Amino acid sequence: MNSITRFFWFCSGANFAILKRTPTESNKYVGIGATVFFTGVLAALAAGYALFTVFQALLPAIFFGLLWGMMIFNLDRFIVSSMRKKENAWAEWKLAIPRLVLAVLLALVISKPLELKMFEREINRKLDEKKTEFIAQSKANLAKGFPEIQELEAKIDTLKSEVSQAEAFRDQVQKEYDAERFGEKTSGTSGIVGLGTNAKKKEQQLDAAQLALDDLRKRNQMRIDTLEAQIREFTALRQKEFEKQQPGIEGFDGLAARMDALSALTTESSAMALANVFIMLLFIAIETAPIFVKLISSRGPYDELLELHEEKVKLFKGEKWTIAKGESEARVGYFQDTHFYATDLKKEKTNRKNRAETDRELANWE
Repeated sequence: MNSITRFFWFCSGANFAILKRTPTESNKYVGIGATVFFTGVLAALAAGYALFTVFQALLPAIFFGLLWGMMIFNLDRFIVSSMRKKENAWAEWKLAIPRLVLAVLLALVISKPLELKMFEREINRKLDEKKTEFIAQSKANLAKGFPEIQELEAKIDTLKSEVSQAEAFRDQVQKEYDAERFGEKTSGTSGIVGLGTNAKKKEQQLDAAQLALDDLRKRNQMRIDTLEAQIREFTALRQKEFEKQQPGIEGFDGLAARMDALSALTTESSAMALANVFIMLLFIAIETAPIFVKLISSRGPYDELLELHEEKVKLFKGEKWTIAKGESEARVGYFQDTHFYATDLKKEKTNRKNRAETDRELANWE
């Protein structure tokens, strides 16, 4: 328990030496440290899942997830440890506002990947619907990109229509022939039973219609086979183009796609939108909890001793600064005095040398 307590003290950013002197403050900083620690753990899990969605690999997701969790842990620890309890409450809140804004931003970043994991089934179903729409849209676009197939299919329909018309004509002649044989009186038959002259003519017409139909079927079938072969070639090309687009459609499962699916689900379902808001508020509460604990807690012995220690440091700094300033001023004065003396001595030596040279030049001149 002692090790756990010291670990959470470390997480809270408290000074061990001062905290040991104030045992009544131990539980408060254990709670603050535990909140900071578990916030870092949640951040690591959220980042790990988000990065696994991006990289689709376990080791990079674990590595970067731990790195992100440690960064959030260190940042939360710094935010909490840098706050000081003052006697003026408004001064504390004024200093805490930037930290609260940063904590809220961190909570939003942490909560989003975990929301994606919580609603994973619904998001997968939405992504499947999107993929189906993309496949249908891709096929429609590819169909527009290969108008030759439609033209060839139209020609096949025309050839089949010609055969159908020939069959209809043959069937009509067959009916007239049967009516002539059985003596049915119509506008095109004589009404005499038996194979008379009219019946034989109808039979000849029927044979000719049948021959024409067989010949048309044969010719059109050959043309239809040729056109269908061309259609299969264009269809194969279209399928290749679709297969090129298929990996992109199947790979529509990234982080942005999932966030877009979650946004669509929250728009469609008020229950999911409410759950999304509650999850976000939960993480905001967790992330800002250490700051609020520091703000609402009363000023305790730890804060008094910490302020006393910092004031002692300031006084010590002031004393050292005064001493250093006095010593520096003394050295500067001494330097100025010795510097001016040395300068005057040098000037005197130079003047003597110049006078000696002048005297020698005059003596040589004389």
